[in-house]
Amino acid sequence: MGRGVTSLPYDFESISLDWLHTKPGAKWNRTPEAIAAWVADMDFAPAPAITAALTRAIETADLGYPDWRTIIGGSGATDAFIERCAARYGWNIDAAETREFNDVVQVIQLVLHTCTSPGDGVVVHTPGYPPFFNSIDASGCRVVPLRAQRTESSPTGWSFDYDELEATLRAQPAKVLLLCNPQNPTGHVFPEAELRTISALAERHDLLIISDEIHADLIYAPFVHRPIALFAPDRTVTIHAASKAFNLAGMRYAIAHFGSPRARKGADALPEHILGATNLMAAVAVEAAWRDGDEWLTAVTAHLGRQRLLLAELLAEQLPDVGYVPPAATYLAWLDCRALEFDGEGLGDDPSQSFLAAGVRLSEGPNFGSEGIGFARLNFATSSTILREIVSRMATLRG
Repeated sequence: MGRGVTSLPYDFESISLDWLHTKPGAKWNRTPEAIAAWVADMDFAPAPAITAALTRAIETADLGYPDWRTIIGGSGATDAFIERCAARYGWNIDAAETREFNDVVQVIQLVLHTCTSPGDGVVVHTPGYPPFFNSIDASGCRVVPLRAQRTESSPTGWSFDYDELEATLRAQPAKVLLLCNPQNPTGHVFPEAELRTISALAERHDLLIISDEIHADLIYAPFVHRPIALFAPDRTVTIHAASKAFNLAGMRYAIAHFGSPRARKGADALPEHILGATNLMAAVAVEAAWRDGDEWLTAVTAHLGRQRLLLAELLAEQLPDVGYVPPAATYLAWLDCRALEFDGEGLGDDPSQSFLAAGVRLSEGPNFGSEGIGFARLNFATSSTILREIVSRMATLRG
């Protein structure tokens, strides 16, 4: 069976499992016996503007060294990023403070490498993105967890205790606050008041802020994204990419704004070619996404907004013991499976293994830190038909 995509523009519903299982990427190729709902790739084809831009680039018959002169060291994607930040976030930045990279984790590791020493503390909102922990471990630093709390009164359903963090930092100082804004895996969107609290705390404790903001374009109304660099401009390194919002993870492109002079100096002190260079096709794809992809982005965000609510309905009907808060951002659902039982027994520390046996691959909760024990993360960036099948398979474990 083919893709089954209709002539309707941006028809995110007409994708088939047969087509998805032909994909060679990690998401669908790792566990061909299961429906893939784990790694953060969407199941949809790229925005037409991106495909057209890549086709035009190939048709030039020039895949040699690019001549990027609009900004020293930057491609046209850098120009698009700067314009986008001003238009979408009211954040006006200097091109000289930006650098292009291959991915977000590369930037995180670079800054930890140049701005920390072994034993330094790194604050992380937990549960947290697994490569955060891997990067901290690789740098010899220690994790200072700021644990998420399920809070009914919070608009996003989650909150963090900054008074507790303040007390922790007085006893054991840290060097860095590694932020995921919006937060992965909870989907928490940090409102301005919370970002100001974080910024003031960073000022008092002299914390460098590294802010991963790659989910910034995937936010559901009435929530809005605010870069933390608006409130802590001189102590922040902000990282963006089109990889999540435009489904371009394999293009290997990220861009960082070094508001912190110390971090910028550390990056510039590295040998010129040690981190590689921006891929021509990646820059073409990302520039097209940021300049011409917003109509597609609006449509996919609307679809994902419906999916997160559909998931709530399906779980309430078929797996009512699973705790789920529809995320305020991202297409990732953080599922509390601790109360779920099968044949009178719980699913253990890593319920994803039980769901895999039922034919659905989810992300392993414990990989997100100790707060992920008994949890699993589900990627709902697919069609409603496939999402229904995912939950139906998961529900076969209900005892």
